[in-house]
Amino acid sequence: MGRVTVEVGGRSYALSCSDVEEAHLVALGRHLAAKADDLTAAIGTMSEPRLLLMAGLQVADELFARRGGGAAGDDPAYAALLARIEALATALEV
Repeated sequence: MGRVTVEVGGRSYALSCSDVEEAHLVALGRHLAAKADDLTAAIGTMSEPRLLLMAGLQVADELFARRGGGAAGDDPAYAALLARIEALATALEV
């Protein structure tokens, strides 16, 4: 069983995975960390849950666009989901 450490937003997360997944998981972590760094540079410091949420949403939006769905923001269901996620993130910050 493999074990990797992924750093996002200045925090380290130890993750277990199969040996063959180690390099891929590290690459995914770096991609998410880059999104988090971009957000911090653009918006400023935010809570860890909000930072991870916003970075995850950016990655999900990339995936949605690559699958041919266009910009996820054009979908009313996505907008409703985003509003709900924002409300949950706000509640987590309390």
